[in-house]
Amino acid sequence: MEALWLTTGVAHLTVREVAMICVALLLIWLAIKKDFEPLLLVPIGFGCLMANLPLAGLMTAPHGEEAGGLFFYLFSGVRLEIFPPLIFLGLGAMTDFGPLLANPKTLFLGAAAQLGVFVTFIGAGWLGFTPQESAAIGIIGGADGPTSIYLTMKLAPHLLGAIAVSAYSYMALVPLIQPPIMRLLTTKKERAIRMEQATDAPKWLRVVFPIAVTIVGALLVPAATSLIGLLMFGNLLRECGVTERLSKSAQNELINLVTTILGLCVGVSMEGESFLTASTLKILALGCAAFAFSTAGGVLMGKVMSRLPGSPVNPLIGAAGVSAVPMAARVAHRVAQEEDPQNYLLMHAMGPNVAGVIGTAIAAGALLAMLR
Repeated sequence: MEALWLTTGVAHLTVREVAMICVALLLIWLAIKKDFEPLLLVPIGFGCLMANLPLAGLMTAPHGEEAGGLFFYLFSGVRLEIFPPLIFLGLGAMTDFGPLLANPKTLFLGAAAQLGVFVTFIGAGWLGFTPQESAAIGIIGGADGPTSIYLTMKLAPHLLGAIAVSAYSYMALVPLIQPPIMRLLTTKKERAIRMEQATDAPKWLRVVFPIAVTIVGALLVPAATSLIGLLMFGNLLRECGVTERLSKSAQNELINLVTTILGLCVGVSMEGESFLTASTLKILALGCAAFAFSTAGGVLMGKVMSRLPGSPVNPLIGAAGVSAVPMAARVAHRVAQEEDPQNYLLMHAMGPNVAGVIGTAIAAGALLAMLR
């Protein structure tokens, strides 16, 4: 009976594992009940749940002729940086760069919204993290989960669970975190600015754009080529008009499958022994700061642009410069309508929103080139 008892998981359950099971259930509850990034938090939460059930052996390495655990093999897609670029391929196919092409100056708002990445990089160093760990933590400010995972696996793989959960959690909390910062940094008059309707970009420009960005991005930041290249390849599938079937597959089957497996793999990495540490609490705090500074950077650049001659710019769209597409754009639109219900900023905010995706990938590439 004693030998039988020792074969059960209950006999080996630790306090940390119980705590992590509670964390897993909280993530699943937030996804289902509060609709916080359900496509990501449900797989992450369930993976975390499985990882903290004793003796499951999900990440066990192969030994002799005995095969390893299921996630030992699936995790190779994360370890070898395969999954994040594939998700970028799907995102590119889903993304309309038209608003950015119609109003190119919003590209500067996407760049300014990377402020949180570099401020947090410095702050993490002050708190005792290595430069590589600081870079992985700082990229949370870009509000781009796949990029955060990609850079973390390159520079600080032992922090994957904490950084991934922090990145996706703050992406889900965009509607709660951003509005107070936006109201604090703008006046009622600025929030009520109406922007002129831009003309739609011609098809030839939509086709040339992803090719040009890939060339320029790869030449300037070679380390980001896999992210930028697959993002733009996905967009080329969408815009060229002759690969509709491939575009639909990238937008649906591919990204759904890879997102599910990636979320489970991230969750499985959240074992109690490595996750419940003081470093995790620091990362969660730094991630929040990164996101706040990125939002502030975009809004402040928007304030500068609103004072320049030319077509009017509502500073609120600067907050959409983070990569949380399209949630950040919707938040900017909603805050503007609080002052003027007839003010429609959604399409204008999509410009810096998609620019933020490119900006975060370039920021990650720059950090990787300096620190790898």
